[in-house]
Amino acid sequence: MTTERTLPHPRLDVLTRGSGPALLLAHGAGGGIEGNFGLVLDDLAADHSIVGPHYPGAGGTPVATDPLELDDLADQLAASAVAAGHQRFAVLGESLGTAVALRTATRHPERVTSLVLTAGFAVADPVLALTAELIRTLGRAGEWSAVARLAVVSCRSPEQLATIPPAALDDAVARAAAGMPPGMLDHFDLVSRVDVRDDLARVAVPTLVVAPLGDRLVLPESSRRLADGIPGARLAELPGAGHLLSEPDRAVWLRLVREFLAGNA
Repeated sequence: MTTERTLPHPRLDVLTRGSGPALLLAHGAGGGIEGNFGLVLDDLAADHSIVGPHYPGAGGTPVATDPLELDDLADQLAASAVAAGHQRFAVLGESLGTAVALRTATRHPERVTSLVLTAGFAVADPVLALTAELIRTLGRAGEWSAVARLAVVSCRSPEQLATIPPAALDDAVARAAAGMPPGMLDHFDLVSRVDVRDDLARVAVPTLVVAPLGDRLVLPESSRRLADGIPGARLAELPGAGHLLSEPDRAVWLRLVREFLAGNA
């Protein structure tokens, strides 16, 4: 028997758009709703009600005064959706957002109807763990330009990096720096502590796992382990795609997601 968990008062800044079945978005570390989902927001909002909460230190949500906790974020995401008028919803998570989405599904199983997990992980793999540690070390030292350079290298696939002319690298770094939210170090601190391995077998809703095979930040094997651990999960692989999906890769992702959601409405 499932006992409905009491939701907290919602306190996150939330982007809402569209109408139709509810889609709750869980963004990644050092990102936001527009940064992670901007290429597809208008398309998804054409026939879905988008609810996009921003973690502390992203969007309009103030920076946290205490370390972020996964349970609290999961409860806040669910509370944001309910406050927007949606008692049940699918959850789309990317990167850190996959762990938030999974925890939302296991803490609020009566509300979550399906999951889409992209570039995800149950626990930080060695590449992600070392990168998160380096980002926090550089950020605490005020070396934000170095953090931005690391982001450019980590979040693009080898194929994407090969197409950037040397003269355009500084622009890419500047864009990465401009997109980093105030709560970035808090987000990556949580990345280093996430462990939802015990949640996987408890997921009882249809799940699509999308693995970008050119991901240099979260190893594709981490996505495969998610799919292996979640009962009945479907795995879709994006050859050559990086951690942040390019416009062509996002178009493929959108087709996969739309087909999955249509089959699990």
